[in-house]
Amino acid sequence: MRMVDLIEKKREGQALTKEEIGFIIREYTADKIPDYQMSALLMTIFYEDMTDEEIAALTLAMANSGEKIDLSSINGIKVDKHSTGGVGDTTTLVLAPLVASVGVPVAKMSGRGLGYTGGTLDKLESIPGFKIELSDRAFIAEVNTNKVAVIGQSGDLAPADKKLYALRDVTATVDSIPLIASSIMSKKIAAGADAIVLDVTTGEGAFMKNLEDARRLSHTMVRIGELAERKTMAVISDMSQPLGEAIGNSLEVIEAIETLQGQGPDDLLEMCYVLGSQMVVLGKKAETLEEARALLEEAIASGAAFETFKKMVKNQGGDETICTHPGRLLTAQFELELPAQTSGVVAKLVANEIGIAAMMLGAGRQTKEDTIDHGVGLKLHKKVGDQVEKGESLATIYSNTEQIAEVKKLLYQNIIIEESADEPTLVHEIITE
Repeated sequence: MRMVDLIEKKREGQALTKEEIGFIIREYTADKIPDYQMSALLMTIFYEDMTDEEIAALTLAMANSGEKIDLSSINGIKVDKHSTGGVGDTTTLVLAPLVASVGVPVAKMSGRGLGYTGGTLDKLESIPGFKIELSDRAFIAEVNTNKVAVIGQSGDLAPADKKLYALRDVTATVDSIPLIASSIMSKKIAAGADAIVLDVTTGEGAFMKNLEDARRLSHTMVRIGELAERKTMAVISDMSQPLGEAIGNSLEVIEAIETLQGQGPDDLLEMCYVLGSQMVVLGKKAETLEEARALLEEAIASGAAFETFKKMVKNQGGDETICTHPGRLLTAQFELELPAQTSGVVAKLVANEIGIAAMMLGAGRQTKEDTIDHGVGLKLHKKVGDQVEKGESLATIYSNTEQIAEVKKLLYQNIIIEESADEPTLVHEIITE
């Protein structure tokens, strides 16, 4: 079998077999296929697409390219959740302890962010002392004891994906649905969960800008999950405006704490109920979504979800006192207001541009080598549909410099105030097969 023949076969619009795809992934992971040949194949896939069978074969080959986590010693049905990302996406910080508090084990492996703000790990590292690295034994023991742990992804998990993603990033082949789906699902399958809930975001602040692409990606990943014998479903959610109000690592931890106490933004709490209800049903702790939601609402009201978060922080080495005194995480030197320049209704919050404003403050990374400033970011005081008076604060800017003219300019350009606004949509579709 020669790589050049397989490139030519795919170039001619033919489907690659499971054996051919297995050969490609195995040889590339072993450095026996050069980057220039793999780049040619990736570009061919970008233009020629892949069949469902090809995508499934690619995903499983990538999942099997390295270590696979065995979670069988964790009691119960392990349910994982993955979001395709967005601006102010704090759901994991809320969902993991919330779902765990009703008895569903959440053994979560998360990543770091590259873009607007940090990933889940960066957010958790805003908490002094929080350890995102645990041994497999400690990880499993923690989930069996407290039903939840959130750690960093193993370096040996789906190594083929790590190599391919680095190559896609520099060959303009990132936004290919077969390659996105196989990248996400290979890591989820290798991570060992029994069931997977996918939050596929769409809109200006998401990777999938339009609903049609989000729908195809969702269906593709659900089919892959089922072929890999994982119960899988997807929620297509809106990311045309930031989710919640906080954008920035410490700010999002504070928002998560407030949400677990029932005091967070309505859209973030609702999104957590939607995703969490699916997780609870897949975890067989409820038969219907209505029953699952009632359990989650009770966990918030009773304080059980918040107590589970506190235990998770303490058991992973973090300073649990920040849970009751979250203001200690506000470490930015300056808190500056962004006053409205006119009265009206907020008609649009362009999520990706507002995310870039947060990144300019230091809340995110432009390159993998960049250092995140955990204390900086934005707190929105107005969302789409809200009335605003001239001079009223649209947002608070948390910064370690007062030289933020460019940040303010970008925010004013992308917080659009008009006479009226359309009602925003939070959940577009739910896909279960």
